[in-house]
Amino acid sequence: MLAAWLHEHQVKVGELTSLVNTEISKLTGRYGTVHDRHIRKLLSGEHRSPNALLRTALEKVTGLPSAELGFTPRGSMKANNPSPAPEDDPLYRRALLAAATAAGVSLATPPLGGQRPRRLSSNDVEALKAELVAWTTAESTYGGTPELEKRAEGITDKVIRLQQENSASARIRSDMYTVAAAFSNSAMWAAIDGQRFEPAEYHLDRTIRLAGLSGDPATEFRVWGHASILFRHLNRPTDALAAAERAQASAITRRDPLFSSLAMSRLAVNHAALGDDRSTMRYLELSQKALDRADLNKLRPSWVGFYDQAELDHLAMVACVRLGQWPDAERHAHRSLAYMRPDLKRNSALVHAHRHCATWPEGPGTGDRHRPEHPRGHAEARTRPWSPGRLHQAGHHPGPP
Repeated sequence: MLAAWLHEHQVKVGELTSLVNTEISKLTGRYGTVHDRHIRKLLSGEHRSPNALLRTALEKVTGLPSAELGFTPRGSMKANNPSPAPEDDPLYRRALLAAATAAGVSLATPPLGGQRPRRLSSNDVEALKAELVAWTTAESTYGGTPELEKRAEGITDKVIRLQQENSASARIRSDMYTVAAAFSNSAMWAAIDGQRFEPAEYHLDRTIRLAGLSGDPATEFRVWGHASILFRHLNRPTDALAAAERAQASAITRRDPLFSSLAMSRLAVNHAALGDDRSTMRYLELSQKALDRADLNKLRPSWVGFYDQAELDHLAMVACVRLGQWPDAERHAHRSLAYMRPDLKRNSALVHAHRHCATWPEGPGTGDRHRPEHPRGHAEARTRPWSPGRLHQAGHHPGPP
């Protein structure tokens, strides 16, 4: 229960409100508008079903699923049920409205429609970002379903059409291409998650073009990182390494040591997959030095918020497992779990899974340097339950969407 969590952690209502609004800012790009009275209504039981955005923020703050906080899901949808079409899904619609409200935009006039040419504005961009939050919320619940892939692809088409049919300033046009790339990237991620690799390759080609038109280094970095993940799925380790190197060459890695650290930790995993011990260890050392230099309080895109010391040790553990360096893998597993944030439940499960690999007893098959594939560590570090079968199916790609 939420009240029990507050008592256990000695957190006051006002402090919780501030933490929740901060989490909302990470999700939407704007500071939340939750008030103390909203939290008190949840504590008193007057409200038992907070909207999707507030529920997600509370889960991230407390590290507990909404059921354990005493909240009742709205509607009858369950996380293990197939996803309906997003436009028919109450969860999707609620998340969209909540994100739009938090971003201070109106959806009374659909941002993706309109009969006459007009000048695009920041309101269009913010409305699309609200839809992206809703898509991410639904994907966190249902996984990479064909319906969500189709929805992300359809919105990408509409954003491109908006660009062709209306005018915009150079800044707004760049922002629109950035959002289009984000939706196309989401379609690719859904396809990867659902093991639909042929459409994933189509989405990748499109996303690379849109990211290039956006001119946003962080977007290009993200796309090439996901390209590396896809190529590992396709058993193309050389292409995976080349994509990881392309991400590392992005301008954002020269501006921000945290991005540089993430790029080099992924490079270490790719070199380990190729059996290159020396390069693996060198990139892990460089990654640690870059992270030590990074300002962790710097404002960054919300999707990179998953990366910290725990994730670096997680990736180091994966690299060591692939190289058969079991003692080092076990050491990194312990460090990762020690630094792991409570809201990153999936990442914690993945570390435990790899730690199991790292602690296999010596015996037949141990000396052949067998390298299990890496279960994914999704960033935005979602909290939906992961069954052993689901964990196995996810088993090839570290890194966030």
